[in-house]
Amino acid sequence: MVLEEFWSWIEATPLAAHIGESAWFPFLESVHVLSAMFVVGTVLMADLRLLGWAGRRYPVTVITSEVVPWTWGAFVIATVTGVGLIMPRASWYVANPAFLAKVVLLVLAAVNMLVLHFFALGTERVRLQMTTGACSLIVWAGVVLAGRWIGHLS
Repeated sequence: MVLEEFWSWIEATPLAAHIGESAWFPFLESVHVLSAMFVVGTVLMADLRLLGWAGRRYPVTVITSEVVPWTWGAFVIATVTGVGLIMPRASWYVANPAFLAKVVLLVLAAVNMLVLHFFALGTERVRLQMTTGACSLIVWAGVVLAGRWIGHLS
């Protein structure tokens, strides 16, 4: 009950109304898609190196140290624009199975990243690096697919 009131309150804010009734929604959606594409692209670069399928002449730590800051920047933009997209119909989104799947997959991506950075990088644990790379590819593909399905499920 409290969460339902919270989501209704979000929808009733002037900012949510402005986003939902103006060109801000398609603008935010466009920026969200572009930044998400950047996140997935940079993650793909790191994952392909972790799997040994690309960039093999560069150490994994070099690739990740170069790519991760760009990934985080794009992720912050995707998160901010994503929140803006949710606001006009927050209660609808939190009841949408595809949106909920996307959120769960984003949490799994975060856990996978933590495993990589705290247990696999800078070590000779090649199998663990490869496993985190493979898991990352699968989870991020799921994030993209779930994101595309949000508008098609109710």
